[in-house]
Amino acid sequence: MRRITICRVLASIGAGGVLYLTPLVFNNLSFSATEIGLGFCIAAIAGTITRLATGIWIDRGIGFEVTLKFGAIFAIIADLLLLTASTNISYLAGELFLGAAAGIYWPSVEIAIPISCEEYEEGHSNSSKGFALARTADALGVTVGVVIGSISASFGNIRSIYIIEILCMCALINLLNKTDPSEKLLRRLELSTQSTKRSLSYRVNEIINLLKLLLPILIISLLGTGILSLMQIGIQLDLVKGGIVRPEVSSNFVGLIIAYKLILLLFIQWPIGKWLSQKNVIVGLTLSNINFLVGCLILCISSFYSSGILLILIGLIPISIGIAMFLPTATEAIVRIAPKEQRGLAMAIYSQCFGISFLLFPLIAGTIIDNQGNAMMLWLIMAISCLLAKPLIKQIRLIS
Repeated sequence: MRRITICRVLASIGAGGVLYLTPLVFNNLSFSATEIGLGFCIAAIAGTITRLATGIWIDRGIGFEVTLKFGAIFAIIADLLLLTASTNISYLAGELFLGAAAGIYWPSVEIAIPISCEEYEEGHSNSSKGFALARTADALGVTVGVVIGSISASFGNIRSIYIIEILCMCALINLLNKTDPSEKLLRRLELSTQSTKRSLSYRVNEIINLLKLLLPILIISLLGTGILSLMQIGIQLDLVKGGIVRPEVSSNFVGLIIAYKLILLLFIQWPIGKWLSQKNVIVGLTLSNINFLVGCLILCISSFYSSGILLILIGLIPISIGIAMFLPTATEAIVRIAPKEQRGLAMAIYSQCFGISFLLFPLIAGTIIDNQGNAMMLWLIMAISCLLAKPLIKQIRLIS
């Protein structure tokens, strides 16, 4: 578990600056909001393909250490492309490899948690605390990455975020090469995959049955990951474009606001995650949905005030709380719902929510902002979606 936590910190340091500050890099190059959103959509398409393939490979016995190395290599290629990108084609090529890297990374690093955690005698996994710890590591890494990137941006060297991620990916590969998985870890991996090593493909009916089982949590996850994706592109564009009355802010100040949100998430992630690990996942999902609703409404209202930047700072508080509740709880729900022999595929399907969200929401956000000139309508739509999604939470059925 310690090794996985360190890996997540390294990956998040690199990804923090790249995911949150890439929109600013290409906004400075006069790319439109729609063009920037299209890059995130290309990344999402690539991630959709690699997520499903990675989940199947893991269920068939390929260790998550191997797939994590492949993800790091793809990320390095993406960073080299984005570091020198100046045209739309080179930007899209970099985002393509970045999305593929994310698609390989997330199922691998998520399934590593229940595999690595000790199990209680009665058969229940303590993966809830494992996921809370992992999300805290993610928050720490992303915060450090964005702070470093924001400092670099203030010195006019914002593209150094890609160099930082390259260094982090090299360190991650080195860590995985130096540390061999223990025999106990390998035994658990074999136990979880021994009944499904017959071939490298699932039957269509197996996938359909699993999708039916996961459908309520997947729909809720699409909304939660959609809000998460908007925190990586929508909020930045909202700030630099300004609201109906609220004035626009500089790119440097945007970086400080994002750093504020991430530092906030860092401090609340572990206590909230630890508290929720003792609660039913339904409680966590319900509370996260309420916080998302409140936060989106506040962001919507901020557009109508000249001092609306203060409302944005306030609105980011419930959204950060919602993210801190949603991420570990939704992942734990997947583990609790899916049969053990299909956890890799289930985690890959769940990870597709991130891919689909990053495919649709940035494009929708960019289109709305370009057409309306502000993001007021975007946050209103998200608030209404949170309200409509609430009944689905009660339909989740835990089987393990």
